Amino acid sequence: MNPCNFTHTTFILMGLPGLEAAQFWIAFPLLFMYIVAVLGNCTVVFIVRTEHSLHAPMYLFLCMLAAIDLALSTFTMPKILALFWFNSQEITFDMCLTQMFFIHALSATESTVLLAMAFDRYVAICHPLRHAAILTNTVTAQIGIVAVVRGSLFFLPLPLLIKRLHLCGSNVLTHSYCVHQDMMKLAHADTMPNVVYGLTAILLVMGVDVVLISLSYFLIIHTVLQLPSRTERARAFGTCVSHIGVVLAFYVPLIGLSVVHRFGNSLNPIVHVLMGNVYLMVPPVINPIIYAAKTKQIRYRVLAMFKVTCDKELQAVGSS
Repeated sequence: MNPCNFTHTTFILMGLPGLEAAQFWIAFPLLFMYIVAVLGNCTVVFIVRTEHSLHAPMYLFLCMLAAIDLALSTFTMPKILALFWFNSQEITFDMCLTQMFFIHALSATESTVLLAMAFDRYVAICHPLRHAAILTNTVTAQIGIVAVVRGSLFFLPLPLLIKRLHLCGSNVLTHSYCVHQDMMKLAHADTMPNVVYGLTAILLVMGVDVVLISLSYFLIIHTVLQLPSRTERARAFGTCVSHIGVVLAFYVPLIGLSVVHRFGNSLNPIVHVLMGNVYLMVPPVINPIIYAAKTKQIRYRVLAMFKVTCDKELQAVGSS
């Protein structure tokens, strides 16, 4: 590579290559997804916080997951909507680094919370009599703090590794937001430290979490299959359905995006953009839907909120 001694002060975010004329209209479904994500996750946080009967590890972890999804979508979606609606493609170098850090750190934090939720299901099913003693509310809060610290510490070096590079080639990024793999490709310098550390961080966080989550479910399945009745087995598996759905919603797009980054250089640029947007948008939207649909305590609470609202409106109409 040719050496250079400067770094671009601004970068260009990619919209939808080949679909520039349709971006304005495509932004409306994205806005709808963002509204659903905000309302859904805020509702989950509000219900868990105000309903004392839900102050149990499973629901507290769900509240953490909702807060992370809310932060992750808020850090990215407004800029994506500005890009699609107003062609606001420019982003400053420092803002790009900040967005990159929070995307990676929050993703790592979410992965840790998913692991904690798998551990909660393992203890509840395999050691039910010890569940209350092992996962107290204090321990649950400590796990949440560890998740945030773990995500931040592992991915804090990424902006520092990017700042040491001179990004003086093209300043066009291949996504609608900033990620480490994307910025690193713009460097006219040795990126091996970035590649090694980025891969190491992902393996030590997401990789380890996937292995431990898989191990938890192996032990859960082994325990459940030993239960005497089909009803008990179905009830035990039923408590895990929501978590399995959320795990798949998080890791499948993540793995797909990683594959596209690693092997998709010959693919149409729109594939990179679409996979990147799916990775960011899908989990925050469907996570609260999955838990509202499969967890009766949250579902009943949501329905009760709507019932109270409807009753108040009917009373107001009747009184007028």
